[in-house]
Amino acid sequence: MALLNHFTTNTDNAKESMLEEVIKLGEEIVASSNLEVLRENANLNGESFSGKMSKFGSEYAKWYANHFVMPPRLVQAIQDNVVYVHDLDQYAIGTTNCIFIPFAKLLREGFNTGNGSVRPPNSIMTAMALVAIIFQSQQNSQYGGVSANMLDFDLAPYVAKSFAKYFRKGLEYMEESDPAADLGGEVTMSRSDLRERFPRAFRYALKETESETLQGAESLIHNLNTMSSRAGGQIPFTSINYGTCTSPEGQLVIRSLLTATMRGLGSGETPIFPIQIFKCKQGVNQNPGEPNYELFLMAAECSAKRLYPNFANLDAPLNLVHYDPQNPDTEFATMGCRTRVLSDRFGRNRLSGKGNLSFNTLNLVKLGLEHGIALGRRKEADERGFYRELNHYMDIALEGLLHRFQIQSAQKAKASDFMMREGVWEGGEQLGPDDAVGDLLKHGSLSIGFIGLAECMKAMYGKHHGEDEAVYKKAYDLIAYMRDYCDRMSEVHNLNITLFATPAEGLSGKFTKRDRAFYGTVPGVVEREYYTNSFHIPVYYKLSAAKKIELEAPFHGLCNAGAISYIELNGNARSNPAAFLKIVQYALSQQVSYFSINHPIDRCSACGFEGIIGANCPSCGSHENDVHIRRLRRVTGYLTGDFQTRFNAAKQAEVRDRVKHDA
Repeated sequence: MALLNHFTTNTDNAKESMLEEVIKLGEEIVASSNLEVLRENANLNGESFSGKMSKFGSEYAKWYANHFVMPPRLVQAIQDNVVYVHDLDQYAIGTTNCIFIPFAKLLREGFNTGNGSVRPPNSIMTAMALVAIIFQSQQNSQYGGVSANMLDFDLAPYVAKSFAKYFRKGLEYMEESDPAADLGGEVTMSRSDLRERFPRAFRYALKETESETLQGAESLIHNLNTMSSRAGGQIPFTSINYGTCTSPEGQLVIRSLLTATMRGLGSGETPIFPIQIFKCKQGVNQNPGEPNYELFLMAAECSAKRLYPNFANLDAPLNLVHYDPQNPDTEFATMGCRTRVLSDRFGRNRLSGKGNLSFNTLNLVKLGLEHGIALGRRKEADERGFYRELNHYMDIALEGLLHRFQIQSAQKAKASDFMMREGVWEGGEQLGPDDAVGDLLKHGSLSIGFIGLAECMKAMYGKHHGEDEAVYKKAYDLIAYMRDYCDRMSEVHNLNITLFATPAEGLSGKFTKRDRAFYGTVPGVVEREYYTNSFHIPVYYKLSAAKKIELEAPFHGLCNAGAISYIELNGNARSNPAAFLKIVQYALSQQVSYFSINHPIDRCSACGFEGIIGANCPSCGSHENDVHIRRLRRVTGYLTGDFQTRFNAAKQAEVRDRVKHDA
């Protein structure tokens, strides 16, 4: 009715203009004429039939939210090109963003997908298969990422179940004992007494369990790269965190996942999903002699070969605030892109069972242009005017988050289906189908993000924060000011309002394109196709890996909704694992919260050679004009199949500009 009333009360010209907008959206999707729209999400093939169908719904939903749902001030701020509403297509219907799934609970108790119930697994192979099913089922209840924050702990009990099964079978095969005999407690891989009493059965069980766990890991990774969700439009955006479980069963889970990842997919390709994050903790896996140190070395080797895993720093001060050594659910973990949701003013200072609700991003560059020296309007930056306008737009961004939260909170539990019914969002299983979910969603986070700190500083002062110490201090103070705003607003509204170092995938060129249309080309500020990701030092600025890490590290402590830093390795990372490991350890020592190393992985479709490929494959000599060279690159923390066909133009330009950082 709102749409009908709008059309009947508006002028004929306005109605005609709005109708033209809708028609143009459809025409561009059908003809694949607007690749920026179709490639907004690198995880979605927008040029496929299912991708186009998804885009029809998505683009109309954005149009509807703009015209009939969002607060007028927010709509104006979007038109001003200062605020960006992420996942705008989900705004009107109240969908939530991302979540850490309580796999331990779902596997222990069983679950129902809506089409049938699933009993608890009795083996690691079955458990890993169910992990993929849970990921897929939850993905359809939301729009963002789905993550396992402690998959090694979650799956260790099912390694134990498989081991116990094989051990009792081994007792019978080896005729070492009656398989029904009382063995004095639970049969686990850590039972040295059983190893000594029944060595042949123990060896048999260990070998079979190792084989099954590896097969399960390979199956999980293959499933997460081949199954689709959201009407077949895209692969579930999955992340798995692991690395700190020190039981033999948990260690086997970690080792198997890393081995399966290094082996690659069916033809040896690097897996795109799940995003893998190795959790680093002093006393657990960071030094020789610690129980999982060898697994950390293996993780570095795997990352040097496959770009995953990334590395989460549990010892960063921000991540130790709620850490409980007895509760792995309090260990910092992340959605692969960078999202962080550990703290909760309502007491759930743990990860599984909650997530981020939504976030809006500010274009810091636009504010810098208006109040800085880059346009030649003034000789000194108008800092007072800048902060006054920053406050204005942060208020509007927050108004949008709060308005959206009201819509999300009013939704009935049955709208989220699997998420609430099965208690994926903690407490959802206690709601009736028609109960509103607001009292549960308050445990999630609402985030204000930012993009283009480097270009903002360039616009304000003539240099970015990697070029000048005084400008660096101003840049840090700016982000600290934004964090303080979020903290104060958390108190005012009694909600978890956090600061986000925006990943800026689809957004990477949108702000820039419109600013260029308004201001023209501004040297050092608006001259490339993209603005720099969050607080990062520009990818085109030459400096050492150590210096880039040192400059970016302090910002991690300010961005409590999540941040990532990465460097571009000079040369083939596979040939120098020692240097790779040294860089990771240095980043951790500098208190970087979440870190990864970029390096090119190219694959020749003719012969399967994988490494660094120029125009010609060094193995078979095929030219890139004759065969497809799959060029794998990282975008916002995760990988995508081929940056030349899946990245939007702005992200492609950013990849081309990336300089290598010397160790």
